[in-house]
Amino acid sequence: MTRRNIPREGEVRIPSGCAIAGIMDRSGARHDGGDILRSIALMHDRSNGLGGGFAAYGIYPDYADLYAFHIMYESREARAATEAYLEHFYLCEKQERIPTEEHPAIKNPPDIWRYFMAPHPMRLAASGLDEAEYTMQHVFHINGKIEGAFVASSGKDMGVFKGVGYPEDIGEFYRIGDYEAWAWTAHGRFPTNTPGWWGGAHPFTLLNWSIVHNGEISSYDANRRYVEQFGYDCELQTDTEVITYLFDLLARRHGLSQEMAAHIMAAPSWREIDAMEPDRAAFETALRTVYASALVNGPFSVILGSEEGLLALNDRLKLRALMVAEKGPVVYLASEQAAIQVVCPDAENVRSIEGGVPFVVQRYDVAAAKAGEAAENRAVRDWPLEHEVGVLPRKRREA
Repeated sequence: MTRRNIPREGEVRIPSGCAIAGIMDRSGARHDGGDILRSIALMHDRSNGLGGGFAAYGIYPDYADLYAFHIMYESREARAATEAYLEHFYLCEKQERIPTEEHPAIKNPPDIWRYFMAPHPMRLAASGLDEAEYTMQHVFHINGKIEGAFVASSGKDMGVFKGVGYPEDIGEFYRIGDYEAWAWTAHGRFPTNTPGWWGGAHPFTLLNWSIVHNGEISSYDANRRYVEQFGYDCELQTDTEVITYLFDLLARRHGLSQEMAAHIMAAPSWREIDAMEPDRAAFETALRTVYASALVNGPFSVILGSEEGLLALNDRLKLRALMVAEKGPVVYLASEQAAIQVVCPDAENVRSIEGGVPFVVQRYDVAAAKAGEAAENRAVRDWPLEHEVGVLPRKRREA
């Protein structure tokens, strides 16, 4: 190859990797998938066709009290084994194939079903677990033990629609315009060191949590070893799933707020802690010591979905872009400002998410309930870290 045929710096486009977007109506009003589809489609060049997907909250009001399992099957045997397993541990009210539309860009999709279920009362009681823990254990069993079966989502009144393809094609394949949700997230994947496969597309989920992620988790091995100590199985060939499990561990199991979980995952640097007031520095030191292996390093921006709303988080150095804007009760999030303006040209308060600081969007009813609890507990402060963590400040580490 001659020198003149070698692309020079600036002649080759190297994208920031992946696109993420979110739209949420804080009033709880539900909207179809048209806007989130247009938002993520505008960022087409951030993807390479190896993964796209959507998470939607509030789409199953008629089955809101039941777990909605979305399961992908690679064979009839996998489906038969999974349904026999579910029949043993759950009471299923309804099961059906998820409606899809043939699309020329979507090749060899798996057989995709959904199940609306409640834990079998006797099996649940015998397990000694609560519903969420019981369900988590069975999700991990299906994903890890039944060949050719994968649980794409397992929450209540929510679901994930994902696969191999550009996100706009995946959205049309799943007919997301037919669903109405009060919160949507979307992802266009540009994998750099993991394979593109249907289970590896984003969002990643567990129970009601969903994560879309742009970036690379350089601390993955440390984070994976940490969550695996608590029974989480990282089977999905990507670094992103560990973020979902960290939120579940810190928020659901340890009882921390989502804000505190995000604060732990993007904790201040030791240099910043050294410059803090002594009491605050002692607390932050204790927090980093207790949760050292939950610290997430590397360039990342994520949007977390849950029954409360959305939470957006950038790494401390803000190495990945993430924008936010508002219009009335609706909040928009996207990797690019243009992806917001394409669906809301007159959006207000357009700004960038601050590095390392969680941006929280809650439904009005959730926010009001939390405010009431805080007032009742007389714990309303600007940043009530000390009251959210069950640890006492320890002696600061030696410099």
